[in-house]
Amino acid sequence: MNKKIGIVILSLMSVAASAQTLTPEMLWKLGRVSVLGLTKDGQTIVYKVSTPSVAENKSSSKYFTVPVAGGAATEVQNAETLVANRNLSPNGKYVLSSKETKVEKVLGKDFYPELDKSSAQVYNGLDYRHWDTWNDGTHNHVYFADANDPKATPFDIMAGEPFDAPQKPHGGEEDYIWSPNNTIIYVCKKKAGTAYAISTNTDLYEYNIETKTTRNLTEGNLGYDTNPAFSAQGVLAYLQMQRDGYEADKNDIIVRINDQVKVNLTAAWDGSVDNFMWAPDGKKIYFVAAIDGTKQLFEVNYPGLTKIAVTVKQVTNGDFDVADIIGFSGTKVVVTRTDMNHAAEVYTYDLKSKAWNQVTHVNDAAYASLNLPKFERRYVTTTDNKKMLVWVILPPNFDATKKYPALLYCQGGPQSPLTQSYSFRWNFSLMASQGYIVVAPNRRGMHGHGVAWNEQISKDWGGQVMQDYLSAIDDVSKEAYVDKARLGAVGASYGGYSVFYLAGIHNNRFKTFISHCGVFNLESMYGTTEEVFFNNWDHGGPYWEKDNAVAQKTFSQFNPINFVNNWNTPILIIQGGKDYRVPIGQGQEAFQAAQLKGIKSRFLYFPDENHWVLKPQNAIVWQNEFYKWLKETL
Repeated sequence: MNKKIGIVILSLMSVAASAQTLTPEMLWKLGRVSVLGLTKDGQTIVYKVSTPSVAENKSSSKYFTVPVAGGAATEVQNAETLVANRNLSPNGKYVLSSKETKVEKVLGKDFYPELDKSSAQVYNGLDYRHWDTWNDGTHNHVYFADANDPKATPFDIMAGEPFDAPQKPHGGEEDYIWSPNNTIIYVCKKKAGTAYAISTNTDLYEYNIETKTTRNLTEGNLGYDTNPAFSAQGVLAYLQMQRDGYEADKNDIIVRINDQVKVNLTAAWDGSVDNFMWAPDGKKIYFVAAIDGTKQLFEVNYPGLTKIAVTVKQVTNGDFDVADIIGFSGTKVVVTRTDMNHAAEVYTYDLKSKAWNQVTHVNDAAYASLNLPKFERRYVTTTDNKKMLVWVILPPNFDATKKYPALLYCQGGPQSPLTQSYSFRWNFSLMASQGYIVVAPNRRGMHGHGVAWNEQISKDWGGQVMQDYLSAIDDVSKEAYVDKARLGAVGASYGGYSVFYLAGIHNNRFKTFISHCGVFNLESMYGTTEEVFFNNWDHGGPYWEKDNAVAQKTFSQFNPINFVNNWNTPILIIQGGKDYRVPIGQGQEAFQAAQLKGIKSRFLYFPDENHWVLKPQNAIVWQNEFYKWLKETL
């Protein structure tokens, strides 16, 4: 062997040996990048880096600028002043804001002021709690005020209305904007109580600050209307789902040319839009959408009232996710990008040269010290003869001559795409770094494989999708490097439901299970969850409709509780106390059944967490218990 080559090989081996593998503690030291926008001249990116502190159980943030062309980042103060104020009216006279506003009498002291220590709450309809908060009679309202008078009293444009704008629980400033004519456009579902809980019918409303009048711009559409945005030329676009009660409907880009003419730019395209942004010249709209297990950048032309054909084109391609569009600078579009091994960073993509450039490097040093897993595409034939993408994530220093335990990852949603995203809890890179092969199928119900593939899961929760899961794990298990005696299944939300269901039908494939906030009993779920529209759509209706064949099939054949008699495998059950989407009773019922059946089981309970685990110390406990359970049982 050549001496120099030998030295190089030994050097590389030494580096590989010294490299660390990702741990939960390392994961929670990574900076989390979010972008405020571009400076007014379009030459500089303004962004925030949030870093969790496990010791303090909170995150701290710093703000930076970096040239669009790349270069050194500079820490700045008052970062918000560097980007255009989206809440300032075009004429500069008014500024928008939002705040919680007391509208309804709900609390005991609202009805009986003399009983000010009463803890009673009185409700006459559903929506008495949502996500992780009980309704106390307050609602998000949009306000405007004199921009030049700091002491001016903001004016409530929704005074007395028991509705929310921004939408709860996760709506923000994207739910209200100025029009070029200095009117206010806002998103709102103007339904209350039980009507609110069974509908997805948000609309775009226009408020005239001069006449104090409001009109509905999307009254004819019964599903979601969201994300209004004007082009620089003053044309309004927004996202629309057509069917009421279906939260995972095809999401299209609608352009409102005038009061009479609306154009669906993506009607003929077989996909669903995540987010979008107008091109500076107003001739195109760029958008992000799932495609074949990734999220990519697309463009669609805006022909106006001409007879030019509308054409959708995929702009980027690769095993990564384009997460958000930030803005445009010359020929470059600024975005955030992730993959399974890397948290979000800011990139530019040159629309002319097709070249990528990484602009921020928040976590580069941390990743450089790690020996990272590899992810592979695999296409599996399903039981109904369809081609299904399966992501396979292999441990660092993978050796095909060895055998590894494998985890079937069950995605939530159920209509959420499984792409190259980066989670700080369900982190594939971390799972593989602990020595597990991760099998992550793009099973039925996911965006990115056509509308029909996405829709097939509705009213079929325990049907074809379960066969998709088993097809994926069975196919990967054919490999000599998979230890078939050491298979586990893990997942959250619908993924947690999947784990509960698989526990009753897996025919001893799996040695262990982990279910986080999973649906265990569809009947009690129907009676306690807050977004009833979801259950009505995906399950076909309520359990008491005995003449409803679809609903009865759901509540009998697809209900995990009905297969508990087949449970024989260790299971870890995780539940948040403030989870009102999948309430605590679901985890309690499952744990009680496992315990009374004598099955090794554990209940991990977070009283102050919702459907997610957000607090740093709780997150570390979650990770530690997750991997401790796998070591005990797999």
